[in-house]
Amino acid sequence: MEAKAAARERLEGERARLIALSHRIHAHPELAFEEERAATWLCEALAAAGFAVERGVGGLPTAFVARAGAGPLHLAFCAEYDCLPRIGHACGHNLIAAIAVGAGLAAARVADDVGLTVSVIGTPAEESGGGKILLLERGAFAGVHAAMMVHPAPVDVLTAPFLAMQELHVRYAGREAHASAFPEHGINAADALTVAQVALGLLRQHLRATDRVHGIVTKGGDAPNVVPGSTAAEYYVRARSLDDLADVRARVIRCFEAGALATGATLDLAAEAPYAEVHHDAELAALYRRNAEALGRSFPDLGPILDRSAGSTDMGNVSLALPAIHPLIGIASLPAVNHQPEFAAHCVTPTADRALLDGALALAWTAIDVACTPALAARLAARAA
Repeated sequence: MEAKAAARERLEGERARLIALSHRIHAHPELAFEEERAATWLCEALAAAGFAVERGVGGLPTAFVARAGAGPLHLAFCAEYDCLPRIGHACGHNLIAAIAVGAGLAAARVADDVGLTVSVIGTPAEESGGGKILLLERGAFAGVHAAMMVHPAPVDVLTAPFLAMQELHVRYAGREAHASAFPEHGINAADALTVAQVALGLLRQHLRATDRVHGIVTKGGDAPNVVPGSTAAEYYVRARSLDDLADVRARVIRCFEAGALATGATLDLAAEAPYAEVHHDAELAALYRRNAEALGRSFPDLGPILDRSAGSTDMGNVSLALPAIHPLIGIASLPAVNHQPEFAAHCVTPTADRALLDGALALAWTAIDVACTPALAARLAARAA
């Protein structure tokens, strides 16, 4: 049987189990680094299909690598499975996980025939924490020649413009006092945060159109009759590239420093490892597009809307280390968009189930095409992580 037909046959045989897997993860959302059930279910599905599964890779309990085939070209499908606080799988990571498993199973069916080693890499904490960054640093991608994944969205997009991003943890320490009787004895940490937020609001008029600064206050004080002695906030800073991010981050930090200077509070600011912008490999993307279109999918011209809808992902760091793609697959959710509760509801519809199967097969077929294109396979092999 021809390789792509064999891959499709394998995927069709797994259809019901993959959809059930997606729905089960969706029904049991787990936050970053806490994805114990999702990781277990994914590993069990892959082990049952004959993959060699290693759990807890890179010292991360909910990370894993599952491998099949012994060919010279090593391709990886990345699975994500963490959720968002309160709104669950409103970014559709249940679909990403099931797509990666489906792609792995389909590609493994012909791996030895076409010269592939296939890995499904379980990458926790994409929404916050940068699991892929940690896994890169700790060798989970060593020897991988290219990495691929597909992310749900309202419509299909081939090469979405993901931004570089860094998460900032902001803490102000002041001094408590009776807010009415002895306010002069207090140092108001909430005022420090207010000054910083005003400064950020003024800064926005001078930022590039591709820069983003946004965040939440996680602690504003303890009681209205006590001068707040400690406050906290979480902020994201985004820009088109890591170089641009360094520039805008420095300006944002000065806004937080202004809050401390104005009030006398002490600033404690910590930064997570930055997410890089995504560099989509053009040849891999072209193959994915051809395979997705062969399955009846289309990529509308979104014009300037696409640039304004940019998010961020730790897959960007993977794409700097080795060739990668991160296309979006449409689930017909409009007007609901990612990170809305309504989008979460769309991630278990029949349309989403169809996207799961299409995304998995398009990835598997892309892997087969790469293996059967010697010049491309050689180029990827030269860029192993």
